[in-house]
Amino acid sequence: MPRADAAVTGLGLVTPAGTGVERNWETVCAPKPAAALDPALTASPVRISCRVPDFDPAAQLGARRAHHLDRFVQLGLVAAREALADAGLDPAAWDGTRVGVVLGCGDGGTTTLEREHRVLLEEGARWVSPLLIPMHPLSMLAGQVAMEFGALGPNLVVATACASGTSAVGAAKDLLALDRCDIVLTGAGESTLTPLIISGFAQMKALSRRHHDPAGASRPFDADRDGFVAGEGAGVLVLERPDHARARGARVRARVVGYGASADAHHMTAPHPEGRGIEAALRAALEDAGASPADVAHVNAHGTSTPLNDLAEAKALRRVLPGSPLVTSTKGVTGHLLGAAGAAEAVYTVLAVERGLVPPTANLERLDRGVELDIPTVPARRRIGLALTESLGFGGQNAVLAVAGA
Repeated sequence: MPRADAAVTGLGLVTPAGTGVERNWETVCAPKPAAALDPALTASPVRISCRVPDFDPAAQLGARRAHHLDRFVQLGLVAAREALADAGLDPAAWDGTRVGVVLGCGDGGTTTLEREHRVLLEEGARWVSPLLIPMHPLSMLAGQVAMEFGALGPNLVVATACASGTSAVGAAKDLLALDRCDIVLTGAGESTLTPLIISGFAQMKALSRRHHDPAGASRPFDADRDGFVAGEGAGVLVLERPDHARARGARVRARVVGYGASADAHHMTAPHPEGRGIEAALRAALEDAGASPADVAHVNAHGTSTPLNDLAEAKALRRVLPGSPLVTSTKGVTGHLLGAAGAAEAVYTVLAVERGLVPPTANLERLDRGVELDIPTVPARRRIGLALTESLGFGGQNAVLAVAGA
C-alpha cells in the first residue's frame, strides 16, 4: 500500500473535560481531574466515574433526534459537528461519495440495552421499545453520522476494545492512502457508565476503589494507583488527502504520518508483561512514518492507572524510545473513555504538536519505581516535530499513531 500522510483539518471533543476542544485543552492542561462519585452507580461495588458535564442532548440535537439515539451516538454526533465546523466543511457542498466515516466503539448502546432489559423483566416483552435494535448496535455510530452529514462513502465502526479510537484513525488514514476517499470523519464515541458494565469491571478488580478521594482516583504511573476510572466521551477528527486540503485552502492543524497495530496474543485482559505487543505497534508506526525513535519528542500514553498496564507500557516505551521524550497520560483528568479513549487522545496529541505544549499527568505524586519515563506534572513547553499516541485493548489489541506538525 502506498505511504501517504493524512491532513488533520478539523477537531471535535465531548469528554469529561468538557464539551468543545478549547474547554478540553484548558482542563487537561490545568489539570483538573473529572472523576467524582456517581449517583447512578450507588448500587455498584465501585461508585466513581468520569461523566461528560452539563451535556444536554435535547439542546444539542433537538428533543426528537436525541430521543432516537443512545448516548454514545449523541456524544459522537456533537463531536462530529464541531470537527466539521472547525474544518470549514459544508456537507451540502461536498461530493458525499468521496466522504467516509470510520469511527471506533468498544461496547455500543449499553444504556439503551440495560434500560429495555429492565422493561422486559418488570413489564413484559410487549413493552420493550421498537427503538432498541436501531439504537444499541455499534454500527449506528457511523451510520448516524453518515445520515447527519450525507457521507456516502465507506462507513465502518472499528471495535478493538480500548484501542478502538486509535484503530479507527489508522484505518481512516489507510482509506485516504488508497484514494478511496478525499475526506474521512474518524474518531470514536463511547458511553457505558451503567450498573452492569461498571459492576463487571469492578468484579475484575480493574477499577479504582478510592472512594475517599474520587478526584485522585485516576493516577497514571503513580506508585499508589489501584485501577482505572471509567469515563465516557467522543473525539472526532476530519482527515483529508493533503492535495484535497490544499485545493480548498483548508487550514491543516497537523498530519497523521504513521500508524502501527499489533496483537499480544497473550491474555484476555492483561497486557504482555514486557509490553512486546505495544512495542511492535510502536515500531510499526515509526516505520510507516519514515521516522526514527530519536525524532519523537512526545508520547500521549495509554496510561490507564492500572498496575499491570502502566508497567508493561513503560517498559515498551523505554526500549523503543531511549531518548526520553515527554510522556503524558491525559486519563488523569478524563478517566478512561474505553473505546473512545484513543480518539480523544489523538485530538490532544494534535493540539500538543500544534501548540508546542505537553499536558501534564494529573495526580502523579510518587512515580512508580518501575516506570523510567520523563512524565511532567505541569504543562511543559516543547517543540514537537513528531509525537506518538498509543492505545491497548482487552484481547491484546494495540494501536499507535504518529502525528507531525503541519
